[in-house]
Amino acid sequence: MDRAALARLRGWLARADLVAIDPERVERLRVALDEPDPPVTAGRGGALTAYAPEPGRRRLLQLDRRGHLTAAWRWRPDGGLAWTKALLPDGRWLGIEPAGLTHPAWGLSDRVWSLAPDAPWIPREALTVFQALDYARPDFIPPLAEPRRLPAGAGTTLLNLIAGLMKDHGVATVRYRGPYPTEQLFTALLECFRYDTAEALPLERFLADGGLDWHPAPFETHHVTPGVVVQLRHEVDKVILDGVPFYRAEWQGIRRREPRVIRADGDRVVCSLWALNGPIEDRLVLDRSGEVRETPALVVDARAPSPLPPVWAVALGELIARESAPALAADIARVTADLALEWGPVPGDLVHVHGQRVRLSRRLREAGMAALAGAASPPERAEQALRFVLEVARLLGPEVRLRAQARLERLDEAAQRRALEEATDLPEAFGESVGRLLALVIRGGG
Repeated sequence: MDRAALARLRGWLARADLVAIDPERVERLRVALDEPDPPVTAGRGGALTAYAPEPGRRRLLQLDRRGHLTAAWRWRPDGGLAWTKALLPDGRWLGIEPAGLTHPAWGLSDRVWSLAPDAPWIPREALTVFQALDYARPDFIPPLAEPRRLPAGAGTTLLNLIAGLMKDHGVATVRYRGPYPTEQLFTALLECFRYDTAEALPLERFLADGGLDWHPAPFETHHVTPGVVVQLRHEVDKVILDGVPFYRAEWQGIRRREPRVIRADGDRVVCSLWALNGPIEDRLVLDRSGEVRETPALVVDARAPSPLPPVWAVALGELIARESAPALAADIARVTADLALEWGPVPGDLVHVHGQRVRLSRRLREAGMAALAGAASPPERAEQALRFVLEVARLLGPEVRLRAQARLERLDEAAQRRALEEATDLPEAFGESVGRLLALVIRGGG
């Protein structure tokens, strides 16, 4: 253990916010730092995890390399977990209360709270629940009720807390134990677990019934500068810049289709807005450890917004539905029909959603038109047009699917069951609206 890191930790342990987590254990931890084998581990990126100096290997505090408290645990005298909490990228605190209540689908459940920021544990709002875990040795990935109620980044934060405890206690392989394994859950698990490489088709296996083996691989979180949060394991995996997440494109052989991408450029890590297989705008440059090297100025677009032709809304509904659960198709069409779509300036991003108004970056349209202009033949031009409209559909897809899911969930149980039973796959051929949109884009409109 690096003695310089221990010296930094010793200084941080004098802070009132850390002492308040568990005054007696924090004081014993401070004394234990002088022992030959202090109860502290250091992550590859410099994060420190401190354990209660007692049998059982119980986590107490987690701090990033600048000393920001990123997670804390409070244990009862009998060894059980009283509560744990973690810092979200936006500075809010999320907490877990073990065995808080029961759920009709799986029984005993742990409750997730939003917390007051200026106290060890003051619950403000109950957000959701997940199947109860044994925190002395968690051995499965629990199902979560109402994930839409969680703030941005909270799902992976919860999973990472669990993965860290699993790794501490030598739990090498786990599975998801719940209904409805989804692609969204699969990509979230990739951030803090690694799937078993013996599985040739991991996503397909997971979506079939959840029967995919996972190995705990928790990430470190570092609050580098105001507005910049870096998530890393062996390399920078994810960066949150002013609330906007950027992702590494490839995760253990799985490519994520993301409009905000982290790409390696020599010894630099570049966060870029990404479309049509290339960068639209670079937003942040880091070194390999996640320290900020450069913050490019925002591109200014002073032109007034302009509405998209109505055919976009109908065609986007079909294209998004093609990459969504069949039961959502009707609600996706209703959601897109109600949106007011426009091209315009979106500083620092590719899309901005405010109520029913959705503004798409004009720079995205310009990139699409440039690709069309470079096409060498009519078939290539048609291919570029399809790539462009699919890019827009995939940019809007997550927001549209969330709204469609909310509409479906507002139905009574019988209506939800009918929607699931009557759902069918869309025809293989594109509908008339998509054809009309492609023709419009090929002509240089849209």
